[in-house]
Amino acid sequence: MDMLAFLQKKETESMLPDRYKNLSVTEMEAEVRRIKDKLGDRLFMPGHHYQKDEVIQFADAAGDSLQLAQLAEQNKAAEYIVFCGVHFMAETADMLTEDRQTVVLPDMRAGCSMADMANINQTEQCWDILQGMFGNTMIPLTYVNSTAAIKAFVGKHGGATVTSSNAKKMVKWAFKQKERLLFLPDQHLGRNTAYDLGVPLEEMAVWNQQTNKLEYEGNLDDIRVILWKGHCSVHENFTTKNVDDLRAKDPERKILVHPECSWEVVQASDYAGSTKYIIDMINQAETGSKWAIGTEMNLVKRLIDKNPDKDIVSLNPFMCPCLTMNRIDLPHLLWTLESIESGEIVNQIKVDQETTELSKQALQKMLAHA
Repeated sequence: MDMLAFLQKKETESMLPDRYKNLSVTEMEAEVRRIKDKLGDRLFMPGHHYQKDEVIQFADAAGDSLQLAQLAEQNKAAEYIVFCGVHFMAETADMLTEDRQTVVLPDMRAGCSMADMANINQTEQCWDILQGMFGNTMIPLTYVNSTAAIKAFVGKHGGATVTSSNAKKMVKWAFKQKERLLFLPDQHLGRNTAYDLGVPLEEMAVWNQQTNKLEYEGNLDDIRVILWKGHCSVHENFTTKNVDDLRAKDPERKILVHPECSWEVVQASDYAGSTKYIIDMINQAETGSKWAIGTEMNLVKRLIDKNPDKDIVSLNPFMCPCLTMNRIDLPHLLWTLESIESGEIVNQIKVDQETTELSKQALQKMLAHA
C-alpha cells in the first residue's frame, strides 16, 4: 500500500460514525459518565487548558504541556490514557508511559500548526548546513509543541525539550553545554526567552526552513541563538496595535500575554508567562483588578467565568479558539470511550521504540529541570 492510500485509510478509520452526530448533549454526557465510572482507575483523562468546556469538564486533571507530561509519566495505574489535547501531547504521553498502557487521541485531526512547521527532513538539512557553518558548537532545543521525530532528533544530538514553563531553565542549561543553540520550532518563545536571559536580538538569527538559509545581518561568529521560523497561529494574532488600542482606551488595565506572542507584543505588555503563569496570576489578582489576556480564547473565557470579581477581556476581541485543539469535542470523546469499552480501540497513538528512546533522552532532561 502506498503512502497516499495508507493516509486515506487512516483518515477513513478515524472518521466519527454518523450515530454520534445525532445524539443529544444530555445523552452523550450521561454515557461518558457511565463509562468513566465503569472503568474507574483503569482510565485516566488528562485535558489541556485550551480544551472546550464540554470536554474539560470530564478531565481527571487539567494542565499545560509540562504538567500533563509529568502526570502522564507518573500515572502507573491506568490501562487507558485518553488524551484531550493535540497529537504531539498524546505522542509525548505514549513515550513517557509504560508499554502496557494505551494512549488514545479522541480525534486524529487534532494537530498543531506550529509542530507541523518543522519536519524531520527540514531539520536534518538545517543541522547539516549549520554544522558546516558553526562546527560542533551547537545544541538543539525543541519546544514540546513538536513531533516525536523532532524530539528524537534533539535527543540524538544531546539536546532537550522545553515548555513555556521551564524554557528559561532549559536555555540556561543549553548554554552550559554549548556556545550556541538551535531553538525549534517556535521562534517567538525562543526569542523572548533568550532576550529575558540577556541575549541581545543582534545575537539571534532565524533559520528559514523554506529557503534553507540563515536570515542574519552581521558577523556569524556573534550568533548565539538560531531560531526556527515557526510560530503559533493563535498567539501570532495578538499585535502591538491591540496593545496600543487598549492602552489608549483603558490605560489602567494590565496586559498579560503568553511568550508564544511576538517579541514586540511581549515587550509592550505588562507581564508574560506560561499558561500556568497566566492562570496563577489571574487567580491571585486583587478583586476589582482589570486585565487583558493574550492567549487562547477557551482559556480566557474560562478565566472570566471563574473570576467574576475581576474585569477580564481578551487582548484581541476578535480572537477565536485554537481550531485544531477544538476538533476534540463531546461526540469524539464518547466514541473513544465506547471503543475502549468494546475492546475495539480507535485512534491509538503509538510511537516506535527507537523514536521513543531518543525522545525520552530529551524529555527526561526537561523533566529533571521542571
